[in-house]
Amino acid sequence: MAGSSVIVMGVCACGKSTIGEHLAKKLGRKFIDGDDLHPRANIQKMSSGEPLNDDDRSPWLERIRDAAYSLENKNEHGIIVCSALKKKYRDQIREGNENVTFVFLDGDMDLIMERMRMRRGHFMKENMVKSQFEALERPDGEPQTLVISIDGTIEDVVERAAQELTASQEVA
Repeated sequence: MAGSSVIVMGVCACGKSTIGEHLAKKLGRKFIDGDDLHPRANIQKMSSGEPLNDDDRSPWLERIRDAAYSLENKNEHGIIVCSALKKKYRDQIREGNENVTFVFLDGDMDLIMERMRMRRGHFMKENMVKSQFEALERPDGEPQTLVISIDGTIEDVVERAAQELTASQEVA
């Protein structure tokens, strides 16, 4: 059996890194925070409060795709955190990878704004939340994609995601 990747996706402050890390521990998988794969120019742009455009994201998405490819070809299993807001971004990650599942952490803007206000020391700013929701193309109905509500505690969300992933992989 080849390796696999789970891409934990969604808008800023939906809990991607936290849920991804907990999910990796629960399932015994490698954890890769996609934020660590951003080129320097992207980090500087976001730090100054500017949202990224598609040209900015392209080399980052290539790095995400390559990380998934590496896991698959080394027969490893990993959780990769990446916003993957648009279908074309998810398609770019899927390209050349056979065992990629997306987990969309789904929450409304009010909940995201509440969580955003509680964050400290993160490069994303509150004013970027709106641009994230505007860019989001919900992955409803896309193959190998699970939609997980972020309502509840971290433990609740991790448990729901783990159960859905396990069920989807048993069927696959």
